[in-house]
Amino acid sequence: MREILTAWGSFYTIIGTAAATLTGLMFVVVTFVANIRQRRIGESFAAFATPTVVHFCAALLITAILSAPWPTLWGAGLLLGLVGLSGIAYVIVILRRLRRQASYKPVLEDWLWHTIFPFVSYTALVIAALILPSQPEPALFIVGAVTVLMLFIGIHNSWDTVTYVADQFLPENKDQD
Repeated sequence: MREILTAWGSFYTIIGTAAATLTGLMFVVVTFVANIRQRRIGESFAAFATPTVVHFCAALLITAILSAPWPTLWGAGLLLGLVGLSGIAYVIVILRRLRRQASYKPVLEDWLWHTIFPFVSYTALVIAALILPSQPEPALFIVGAVTVLMLFIGIHNSWDTVTYVADQFLPENKDQD
């Protein structure tokens, strides 16, 4: 069992490092937004920015789980399944927040990146967790795809949040040529 997880060590080191770094950058973004925050942005920020940090942290947690020296894959599968089920429940929370907030009307791209892609990721994680003990190779490729997708979801959503905030709330820079 350790050999199969050891083969993925470098992959999870890269993904985990990226997830941790991007989580830290989100704290910088939150600090930046706090300086220009208006009351109406709080509800939207909870709907759009907070899930981004959660997805980065989920990717980091998955890499930590699979970097542990498990004697059998059953325990890792159980924890991955719990992460996946928790993620599915959280996507439902995100969906409710997106529908409740009133300062921005989500478009198709928002629904895809904030609800559908995360739901697919967490569902795939649950499936991978179920097959991990009996079919570790395909399961680990699914988990690898899930963590990469979570990073891309987080990158897209953080960029989307930053550009929206900059466009809506920062004063325009005027050239004085």
